[in-house]
Amino acid sequence: MLFVNTVGMISPAIAIFLGVIALIIFGPKKLPEFGRAMGTSLKEFKDATDGIMKDHDKNDKDVK
Repeated sequence: MLFVNTVGMISPAIAIFLGVIALIIFGPKKLPEFGRAMGTSLKEFKDATDGIMKDHDKNDKDVK
């Protein structure tokens, strides 16, 4: 509870700690590759959810 802000976000101290742990686990050569893969995955997820929302909005307009 000490390291979590009131809005539920991770504090900078914890973010740095997690970054150091990730660097130790994955190593400096694999970390950029891992970050790229995470970025690509998040972009695909966002695109998919945007598509679902557009379909939902289109269906709502068709019903009315």
